[in-house]
Amino acid sequence: MMPQMDTGELHALLAWQVELGATEAIGDTPINRYASPMRLEAAAPAPAEPAPAEEVDPVAVATEAAAGARDLAGLSAAMAAFTHCELKRGAQNTVFADGNPAARVMVIGEAPGREEDLAGRPFVGAAGRLLDRMFAAIGLDRTAEDAAQALYITNVLPWRPPQNRDPDPDEIAMLLPFLRRHVELAQPEVLVCMGNISCLALFGRKGVTRLRGRWAEVLGRPALPMFHPAYLLRTPAAKREAWADLLSLQARLREGQR
Repeated sequence: MMPQMDTGELHALLAWQVELGATEAIGDTPINRYASPMRLEAAAPAPAEPAPAEEVDPVAVATEAAAGARDLAGLSAAMAAFTHCELKRGAQNTVFADGNPAARVMVIGEAPGREEDLAGRPFVGAAGRLLDRMFAAIGLDRTAEDAAQALYITNVLPWRPPQNRDPDPDEIAMLLPFLRRHVELAQPEVLVCMGNISCLALFGRKGVTRLRGRWAEVLGRPALPMFHPAYLLRTPAAKREAWADLLSLQARLREGQR
């Protein structure tokens, strides 16, 4: 049996323990101080990891947003509100369309350049002026109120890629639902696909030099691939083929009026 100690003896014993380096009182549960710290940590419950953020499919978001648009104004608003394309962050404007939405012919270009981005309209600047002259030669004008003489113009992408680079396949794929819905709402008789990017988006392949002048069906309507006006400015010799394509378009429209 341990002999009884008075208060002075207990104080002296405590002071002796502190002098030896004791810093903690003994708890009710013994702790093995010789155990590995890693094993002690393993015994403690691990903190719960946060749930991973749900991945967003931009194509699915675009498809749902486009399907919800009941008219062209609604589609324009849906595109402006779409936040999953990085191109939008560097663009000055969302370039939706220009011309008469009731037109028989819908021209689909590639993507806005610098001047289009600043103006908020497709096909302005030198390429736009050439496009206007080209279609004026067969009696079509983007400013015409009569649908028979009008043009309606848009692009595959509504935002300018940096340094006018070609859009990458992911950018085309996520914005294609908006273009499909655009065609559904405008209901043109004929599509004109200008340039490689337009052909890639709607025909599934590039190579406008091989595709141009050959009618095909796209989105349930006749479509004619043509050289982009910017290409014609760089390659004037190709204007002969472009003129042949315009005459082919004119003939198709006259057939539709019979």
